[in-house]
This record gives sequence, structure tokens and C-alpha cells, in this order.
Amino acid sequence: MLNLPDKLSEMEKKEEIIKVAVVGVGQMGAGVATLISRMKGMDVLAIADIDREKAIGIFEEMGVSKDKIFLSDDPDECCRALSRGMRVVTMDARAIPYIDSIDILVEATGIPSVGAEVAFEAIMAKKHIVMMNVETDVTVGPILAELAKNSGVIYTVGAGDEPGAIKELYDFARSVEFKIIAAGKGKNNPLNREATPDTLRETALKKGVNPRMLTEFVDGSKTMIEMAAVANATGLIPDIRGMHGPRCELSELSSIFSLKENGGILNQEGVVDYALGRIAPGVFVIVTTDNKRLKKDLEYMSMGKGPNYLLYRPYHLTSVEIPFSVARAVIYKEPTLVCRGRPVAEVITVAKRDLSSGKKIDGIGMFDVYGSIERASVAREENLLPLGLAEGAVLKEDVKKGEYIRLDQVELDEKSILVSLRKLQDKILPPE
Repeated sequence: MLNLPDKLSEMEKKEEIIKVAVVGVGQMGAGVATLISRMKGMDVLAIADIDREKAIGIFEEMGVSKDKIFLSDDPDECCRALSRGMRVVTMDARAIPYIDSIDILVEATGIPSVGAEVAFEAIMAKKHIVMMNVETDVTVGPILAELAKNSGVIYTVGAGDEPGAIKELYDFARSVEFKIIAAGKGKNNPLNREATPDTLRETALKKGVNPRMLTEFVDGSKTMIEMAAVANATGLIPDIRGMHGPRCELSELSSIFSLKENGGILNQEGVVDYALGRIAPGVFVIVTTDNKRLKKDLEYMSMGKGPNYLLYRPYHLTSVEIPFSVARAVIYKEPTLVCRGRPVAEVITVAKRDLSSGKKIDGIGMFDVYGSIERASVAREENLLPLGLAEGAVLKEDVKKGEYIRLDQVELDEKSILVSLRKLQDKILPPE
């Protein structure tokens, strides 16, 4: 996307701006909306959120006066309001895809079922969609990408979070024919599988974040989800269930993430993983080459003697980078990160505490379960419950703390679009 500022300025002058809608204006969605409103060549015309006052407040922060904000859940009324120069707020995310003048949606709820419904409706309405909701992507991303391709629109996970940042390094490494040993991220928070919104409430309030969101990070689910998205976009796989997650320093990454026979921790090359310690908020790709000239050049450029070399990006900027995915989808018709076909990784469901038959599972970042990554083929063979399907599933038998929950142990909501999409995906895009 070279010369993107010039392209956006040109679009602004021609009054051909990209018309964006944001679904979910929590911390991330609010940041996206605010940033896009400051940029040339694109603007946020509609916001969907269950908290109407919050959505109105975001528009007001963007400089939109309250008398220019139209409230409705009817797509036709919203269309007419936009034609009069109004901005639109709706509490019904399903209305957004059917507002004719909207070019692209940014889905930022973090809720798998909502993300699936919004993405599906957007694709059916032939709208591009950028997912900040990686929880949805690892559950039904492959089928959504296939549907989008057939509809002539772009479905993509957004830039800014670790998966997009890792893919940037991965694409560079692949382009210059490096061999990929491992790709990963630094974990931002201490790892505590037993974390709950209650145990983290005080910390969350001090940080100004939702306790449920913080729990998803601390119990490890978010890391598993993000690295599964990377795996499915690249073909890299987890080396072991749950990945290794060693504690290490930046200078140790290239030696630790190497084969056991070379003094490292890996059973195989071409894997996804993560590291604890002072690596976050960065991401990394460990590469190697057998080309003597390249080895000499890399040593000259202070990359070390090898055989493994570290490519490191010391930051990811979450919502600040999302507009680049918006531009890439609309202008260049390219995704930032998307499943390459059939999935190779799955995030499976682990009981966080003893759970009784008849219990309705509360979902990601809550009290009942956390996620762990596994090869998709193994998860299918063992009939393990995808974490994205866990919320609202009713247990048919008791499950002990630490046990992996199987699909045959739960009753799913058969009316859910998420469940329907997943069943279709399992049928036409089974794991590699």
C-alpha cells in the first residue's frame, strides 16, 4: 500500500470517500471510529452498539453535533438520513449491512455469535468487512472467507492486533525465501488459567478495561485465539497442544525457538507459539536459510551468526492500524489476514472449574472455560468443542476442572447462525 496517503487525499478531493460503519464501540471500536474520522479519504457514517448513548457520545467526540445524529434500527430510514447528511446510530447491528451507502463494516464486538451474524449479513449484502473480532474468525473464518469470495467482497481480519503484525513479518520472510522456523507473539499479561472477571475486577477498573476482556487475556484464551488465526492464515501449526510459551528474553528467541536437536524446545519447524517475558507488545518470526551469501550478509547486518535469525516488530497498535485494512479492502481488494483455505488449527475448550450437567457455559473470558490451541485435525478426531461455540452451550454431563470438553458432551443452540456456519464449514472445509 505504498503512496496510500496520496491516494486517500485524492479520494477526498474527488469526494469519493470510503464510507465506514463500526459495529461495537468499546475500547477498540471507539478508537477505530475516532481515528478514521480524522483521516482523509474515509469517514464513519454509522455506528451500531447496544449502548445507544455510548455510540452517540463517540460521534460527539468526533465533532458531530447531536442534532446531526439520527437514531433508528430501520435500514431504509438510516439510508434516508445519510442522504440528508446525518450520521446514524443503531442498536441493531443487523441493520448496518443493509444501509446502501455503506462500503465497509468494522466488526469490533469480540463476541463470536454477534461477529458471525454481522459478517454473514455483510457478505450477503455485498459489503466488505474487517474483523477485529478474531474470536469469530477462528470459529467460522474459513467459511466466511469462502462466502465472501463467492460474493465478490473482502472478508479480512484487521491489521493492528498481533495476527496482522505477525503476517506482515511472515509475508516478508516468505517473499525472500527464508525458511520459517516459528512465528509468535509476546504475551502481554501474566498467565493464570484460573483468572475470572471477579479476581481481575480491581485490576481491570484501574486499567479502564472490561473485566471480561482482561480475563480473556490473562487466562491465555486470547493468545490461543490469535495464534490459531495466524496458523490458519499461514499453514503454520502448534508444535504441542497449548504451545510452549517459554519465559525468555528477546536475545534468546532465536535459540529457544529452534529444534530440540539444536538445543531448542521445538519438535518440528513451521510452528506458531508465544513467549512470556519482555517480548510484548512485540511479535516475531524466526527464520533460517542455507544460502551462504545470505548468511554472510545477515551477519554483516548484525543479525547474528545464525543458523536462526530473528525478525522482530516491537509493537502492534490495535485500532490505530485498522484503517489500513479498510483501505486495503476497498481500494486494493485485498485482505490483511484470512484463512488460506481449510483450517489447520483449532481453539478447544477447557473447563476452568468443575461444571455440572445442565450448566449453560458462560463463554470466553468468564468463569467456566478457557481456550487452548490444537491442530484442527486432532481436535476433529477427538470431537473437541471449539471455544467459539462454548457460550450458551448446555452440558449434558459433568465435566471436571482441567478436562477438555467434547462436542458430544454439550447441546448447542441449533438456531444460532454461528452454529449453522460452523456446521457448513465442517462439511465443505474440513481440517487439513
